[in-house]
Amino acid sequence: MTHPMDLIPAPARVEGPYRCGFLLDARTTLYAAPGTGTTERWLRTTLGAAFALPLRETADENAANSVRLRTDGTLAPEAYRLHVVADRVVEIVGGGPAGVFWGAQTLRQLLGPEAYRKAPPGTAPTAALTTQTVEDTPRFAWRGLLLDVSRHFLPKDDVLRYVDLLAAHKLNVLHLHLTDDQGWRIEIKRHPRLTGTGSWRARSKWGHRASPLWDDTPHGGFYTQDDIREIVAYAAERHITVVPEIDLPGHSQAAIAAYPELGNTDVVDTTALTVWDTWGVNPNVLAPTEAVLRFYEGVFEEVLDLFPSTFVHVGGDECPRGQWKASPAAQARIRELGLSGEDGLQSWFIRHFDRWLTARGRRLIGWDEILEGGLAEGAAVSSWRGYGGGIAAAEAGHDVVMCPEQQVYLDHRQAPGEDEPMPIGYVRTLEDVYRFEPVPPGLAPEAAAHILGTQANVWTEVMQDRARIDYQVFPRLAAFAEVAWSALPAPEARDYPAFERRMNTHYRRLDALGVDYRPPTGPHPRQRRPGVLGRPLEGTPPNV
Repeated sequence: MTHPMDLIPAPARVEGPYRCGFLLDARTTLYAAPGTGTTERWLRTTLGAAFALPLRETADENAANSVRLRTDGTLAPEAYRLHVVADRVVEIVGGGPAGVFWGAQTLRQLLGPEAYRKAPPGTAPTAALTTQTVEDTPRFAWRGLLLDVSRHFLPKDDVLRYVDLLAAHKLNVLHLHLTDDQGWRIEIKRHPRLTGTGSWRARSKWGHRASPLWDDTPHGGFYTQDDIREIVAYAAERHITVVPEIDLPGHSQAAIAAYPELGNTDVVDTTALTVWDTWGVNPNVLAPTEAVLRFYEGVFEEVLDLFPSTFVHVGGDECPRGQWKASPAAQARIRELGLSGEDGLQSWFIRHFDRWLTARGRRLIGWDEILEGGLAEGAAVSSWRGYGGGIAAAEAGHDVVMCPEQQVYLDHRQAPGEDEPMPIGYVRTLEDVYRFEPVPPGLAPEAAAHILGTQANVWTEVMQDRARIDYQVFPRLAAFAEVAWSALPAPEARDYPAFERRMNTHYRRLDALGVDYRPPTGPHPRQRRPGVLGRPLEGTPPNV
């Protein structure tokens, strides 16, 4: 049993605990009112397995010794109220199905770390709760994590595992970075070479791009369309939206390697290009032709069939202009369209797909470079180069997801010095993440209303497998989740020592989940890989 003040993220209000009120045992039943069936199934799967209990369904909403699930439209959609009463009842009331589910996540935390195991390690335990009430509602509607599965492919089962880890922290957006120079990870049936050629590279740079080291093992993989449908459905059961990213017009060498006609063929022999094997900003970008637009429209048609999310991410970042400047065809295109130079071509790409997606009931979102050359009317911005792009977009009336590199890029190192397994980027400790504030100070209320929420980003150039991703993501994701969910005071007034004390309980939950987090005492010996070069100075993070 966990004290309610050990919850992560911290709830808005807690009353109690008082006296013993509930015992989870073989007699406990589940009552699920209409609209709560996904949470009922989740509870039976997780708690039923952890405690070896049947958790039988009951149609009696007044049954004793039961967990009761229902909705109340007077609450906000993701808000919940969890009430443990003295007649051995737990009632979870949500403003909508998502609120009920987040309340069930709180119930799991209250039942102790044993509730996070897939089977009891010994004799099936029982779990008791004291009478108490927890009321909660999230601060932001967008509470996300980006997983870069392009630089290093993450098998489907590992993606599903991360969906569960997001749910355990009340995060509700999984942003999948599916395409880049180093690999194309989603099956597109009308363009089979995108995965036939574009999903594998011959070797990979080991460490930072300045390192002389290479891993000569071919690397690749992709998700079939049925894999994607499974991931999306699994996430939806947990009230998580999967946002796909198909990068354009830069970060496109894997696509050009598969279909050379997509590149600027008048200045580059694109038939000689392969899937890129190193990191950084690649000069090979898409050609500004109608044929390229039609090709990507076909890609997005299949993407929209797979992902029901309102937002579709098109990247738009780090697009070098050199090939367009040198290309007679691109320069002719600029004159034909009356554009303001090469920046205008970038904007032309984004505006085209903004209109295309809007006509199909979707919304475009891109990295803050899409501001260059003029922001498409309906576009939203992922602000990664600090707060500046997000502030400009919000003040212009555009929606924003705050994910500044300086604060929430979880591939960056977690401590100073050279003991981190791949010490790149800014030092961002657990406390640094806990003191991150998504809404820039001084932003006017009408502009602040356009901050949809916040997202932590996990770029995997130096994360070759699940264990490395776990190490970089945790425990910092727990701090980020509290920032995204809870109504915290100003950063300087946040009680970090109290958060650390709550983390002592949360580490036991992560242990039960099998998360290979960075220990609070320092680097884990298994994660140390000597000989990797490219350690930057603080304040000058590399563009890996």
